[in-house]
Amino acid sequence: MAKITVQDTEITVLNIEEQDYICLTDMAGAKHSEVRAADVIKNWLRNRYTLEFLGTWEMIHNPNFKVVEFDHFKTQAGLPTFVLSTSEWIEKTDAIGIVVRKGRYGGTYAHKDIAFEFGSAISVPFKLYLIEEFQRLKEIEQAKIGWSAKRELAKINYRIHTDAIKQNLIPPEISDKQKSFIYADEADILNVAMFGMTAKEWREKNSELKGNIRDYATINQLICLSNLENLNAVFINDGLPQSQRLEKLNQIAIAQMKVLENIEDRKLLK
Repeated sequence: MAKITVQDTEITVLNIEEQDYICLTDMAGAKHSEVRAADVIKNWLRNRYTLEFLGTWEMIHNPNFKVVEFDHFKTQAGLPTFVLSTSEWIEKTDAIGIVVRKGRYGGTYAHKDIAFEFGSAISVPFKLYLIEEFQRLKEIEQAKIGWSAKRELAKINYRIHTDAIKQNLIPPEISDKQKSFIYADEADILNVAMFGMTAKEWREKNSELKGNIRDYATINQLICLSNLENLNAVFINDGLPQSQRLEKLNQIAIAQMKVLENIEDRKLLK
């Protein structure tokens, strides 16, 4: 569930079976009070153009759509006596583009394609602002997904790396504080190999930023960093001294970043 605000009206957006549905009830409230919102939706449904739009959308996206029932409604559309509720439309045609929810976040919801069309029933400016705010919401969601993906990439080989440090570099019977120094030192080996600076040096240069050096890394850098963690674990198990490991890791980082940055389809990485 998410909320967007369009011309001072708060509108709910639900994710239903991996599709975005926008609350028509909230949208109708921008034109009339919530009490009359149902009437706004009902009047919109009885319009012949609306039914043709809904029917066409269902035929494209819904293999179970009952076309015969739809044709019956279409022949009645526009007549003074014709009335159609959302519940009747859904029940008679097995439509999926419009759904009714009860309880918390209750109301009439429509697939974004249909909700944008319903926006015209409110006003043209409302429709355009609705599309703009919805797109902004999607951009924010994609940014969050990208951030989560970056954090997961950073964790891929973390356990392999720390286990190698534990087994080979941490002497028995030392304090937890001393252990943390060793782990941090090895983490900085990777930072220097990848970014050319330690975590402390980065913080000193970027005191205005929150987080750490890896929070601001690109996807390509995190992919490479994950590889370096695995390789450093191998080098530690092989008994290579730290200075030699740093030199090797830096050379590998430079080579891998060249490959990653030159891949034609960058959208797979960013």
